[in-house]
Amino acid sequence: MTETVAGVRIPDSALAREATELVRDAASPLLFDHSRRVFLFGALRGAEQGLAYDPELLYVAAMFHDLGLTERYGRTDQRFELDGADEARRFLRAQGLDGEPVDRVWTAIALHTTPEIPLHMAPEVALVLRGVELDVLGLGYDALTEEQRAAVVAVHPRPDFKNRILEAFTAGVQGRPDTTFGNVKADVLAHFVPGFVRGDFVEVIKGSAWPS
Repeated sequence: MTETVAGVRIPDSALAREATELVRDAASPLLFDHSRRVFLFGALRGAEQGLAYDPELLYVAAMFHDLGLTERYGRTDQRFELDGADEARRFLRAQGLDGEPVDRVWTAIALHTTPEIPLHMAPEVALVLRGVELDVLGLGYDALTEEQRAAVVAVHPRPDFKNRILEAFTAGVQGRPDTTFGNVKADVLAHFVPGFVRGDFVEVIKGSAWPS
């Protein structure tokens, strides 16, 4: 049965349904609802900006973007964004897709915590970032109407979301602190993990093996 939220049709293909079930099974309700909001907010921002995008690819990218924060898919040897990107690539290839569309989804997930750059790339890449920024940071909040925001949150609520998403970020990256060097998750560990010391880009340059 086709579901429409705030005027956005949620993809209902076999691929989209399998993606939904995979994420529902692996992620907490917090991350599941967040991922669905990222799709819906990204789609609404896309409509507002007149962007043409593939709804199915945007949906998979949004649904998989935080899988690296889950116990099942999180690793310790790379950034959590890459965990979700890699799993999305495996999933799409198993569904018979390959090539540039799969690369587009991988890139959207891998860059979803990197400001600005995704906005100059394919619409799906840009809109995952737009959805994440709106839901987590409130960027673009007024680009949507109060009715649109309320319709999305009515279906995918965000009780105490600010504190709970920070807890999820902390749990997902505190076991791999070196992967936060140069990205926004260093801020999370600096706030919530006692004794965490940020990597310092200047000190890395000065301390390199080069004599001068």
